[in-house]
Amino acid sequence: MIRYNLRCERGHAFESWFQSSSAYDSQVRRKLVACPTCGTSKVEKAIMAPQIIGKKGRDKAAPDPAPATAAEPAASESTSLMMAQERELRAKLKELRDHIVKNADNVGDRFPTEARKMHYGDIEHRPIYGEASPEEARSLVEEGVEVSPLPVLPEDRN
Repeated sequence: MIRYNLRCERGHAFESWFQSSSAYDSQVRRKLVACPTCGTSKVEKAIMAPQIIGKKGRDKAAPDPAPATAAEPAASESTSLMMAQERELRAKLKELRDHIVKNADNVGDRFPTEARKMHYGDIEHRPIYGEASPEEARSLVEEGVEVSPLPVLPEDRN
């Protein structure tokens, strides 16, 4: 998944998640990306700095450890930061799911059929979501149908 900061022709800033940069390009061409504030589909990528941190990068980005007496608070701060990042990620994923549920049609188990019809031009493109087995999803991807799984959050399972 990739997150882009976007801006509409009227200057509204927002962000959206895409399976890949080509998925973004395709959705913009098909006018499937719209400003949540004004609804216009004339959007473009806004300038943004990438935030890619690998395991090695996290180690390098961490400040040099203090003397042994201060080691425990540093570990606590690190855990707290990780928890804050996890909460932020969960909030963003929930925001993404809520946006999709609000702005797309739930086609349920008809999802593979509807997605194929749109892909092959049998019906008009529109935002949809629904259910597909892993085999159906794999088949859609192999056919070149652009699909992305909705993130499942722990609270969704309760």
